[in-house]
Amino acid sequence: MRGNPEMNVLDSYKGKRVLLTGHTGFKGMWLSLLLLRAGAEVTGFALNAPTEGGREALRRLDILKELRDVRGDVRDMAALRRVFDEMRPEIVFHLAAQPIVRESYRQPVETFAANVMGTVNLLECIRTSDTVRSALIVTTDKVYENREWAWGYRENEPLLGYDPYSASKSCAEIAVYSYRQSFLTAQDVRISTARAGNVIGGGDFAPDRIIPDCIRAAVRGQTIEIRNPHATRPYQHVLEPLSAYLMLTARQAEDNTLVGGWNVGPDDADCVTTGALADLFCRAWGDGACWQTHTDHGPHEAHFLKLDCSKIKARLGWKPRWHIEEAVGKTVEWAKAWEHGEDIRRVTEAQMDAFFAYR
Repeated sequence: MRGNPEMNVLDSYKGKRVLLTGHTGFKGMWLSLLLLRAGAEVTGFALNAPTEGGREALRRLDILKELRDVRGDVRDMAALRRVFDEMRPEIVFHLAAQPIVRESYRQPVETFAANVMGTVNLLECIRTSDTVRSALIVTTDKVYENREWAWGYRENEPLLGYDPYSASKSCAEIAVYSYRQSFLTAQDVRISTARAGNVIGGGDFAPDRIIPDCIRAAVRGQTIEIRNPHATRPYQHVLEPLSAYLMLTARQAEDNTLVGGWNVGPDDADCVTTGALADLFCRAWGDGACWQTHTDHGPHEAHFLKLDCSKIKARLGWKPRWHIEEAVGKTVEWAKAWEHGEDIRRVTEAQMDAFFAYR
């Protein structure tokens, strides 16, 4: 994990008390393992993994016994405050959320409660903590007012999410800004938001997501059904945004000019349509995997979305490593290892080593 000098920031986590909300989720599992390998003292605060596959992944990754595993809801201020009081974190990563767009149409109140008030509860705990020095709140690329134009959104574009999920994350951004301006800057607590693109990788078992849907169909030998094959998204492997989160949170602790909102996404060449992503998946999977369009007349979803990541490249020196073909290939590699009953911890750590050794 030390092969790329850009990632030497991992050394700064050794021995640090880190609180990670959402550690039972897809990105949370990967980030937990990265932090543990970096030598951090990790406390995870989250609900149970929402899918059977996610719960099985936690078991097979065997990480929960290596961290302090606390089950709780970010909407429960008292439970969250107890964790802060007992653990006294120095660094906070906030990933806990209701993360599915289509689920937000079915459960809008719960989505706003988790994503807005859950974030506010966390911010209040940070405000009243005397130990937190650096925090990162993870939102989404969908926080922007999406005008379906051909260029990427910059961090200074209007925040105006359309659907309940996107809108709730826009609200979370405003809450972070308010707490930073009103309280945290004066307390010298460094806090930023990260707006990542559509993340793929091994261990995602969520419904209504393109790659998990592809894997489920391929395993069953069924034709993959794609809702919006012409929709363009900034797809990226899970290790891409996590490397940025780790870098940003460590660097802002040393430089208070880095606090703010940050886009984290792939290069333009890797922003592909959902149909093109499905083509890449089918080629990587083999075994005759194929897809077809299946319009289910569901609720509104954006057709075109890209991020302009000039800021993080220029100011932090971060850049994507794996092109979309390799990101899909690594995801398929992980999924097939999972299906074959291989040591999934070993596979995951091997992918981490390959990623951070990339030049």
